Amino acid sequence: RSIAVTGVQTCALPILKTIAQILESKDREIISIRPTDSVLVALEVLAAYNIGALPVVDEGRLAGIFSERDYARKVALKGLTSALTEVREIMTSKVHCATLQQSVIDCMGMMTDKHIRHLPVLDGGQLVGMLSIGDLVKAIIEDQQFQIQQLEAYINPALSLH
Repeated sequence: RSIAVTGVQTCALPILKTIAQILESKDREIISIRPTDSVLVALEVLAAYNIGALPVVDEGRLAGIFSERDYARKVALKGLTSALTEVREIMTSKVHCATLQQSVIDCMGMMTDKHIRHLPVLDGGQLVGMLSIGDLVKAIIEDQQFQIQQLEAYINPALSLH
């Protein structure tokens, strides 16, 4: 993108990052659980890593996603016991996923439309990362801050000397 002003040089602005670029800046470890794990184990993992969702991986493939929302709506409200209920019984099986090539805006739109807060990232069918809505918001804010700096420098070149 660029700002075009008649008779004046343009100021190039960055295009929002791709999902691959966001994952490069995140911890590469993917914390996951198995479908046969108890909900209690899943909750302990969520708490230990201070995260809100876990990919459920079965024999190397993404089988679902388990979130705090799944627990609240499918265990607590139904009177099930966390220690006796397997993740497979309550996980979300229809998982919306991102690819490395998608943009932040694409993924933010998907998350908004589907009312989800976590998005597994697949590359060739393999789970390569997890995104939270917070990751996307952070990327958008960073992009906007950069654009503001570029516009300020364009308007007042003396600002770019600092």
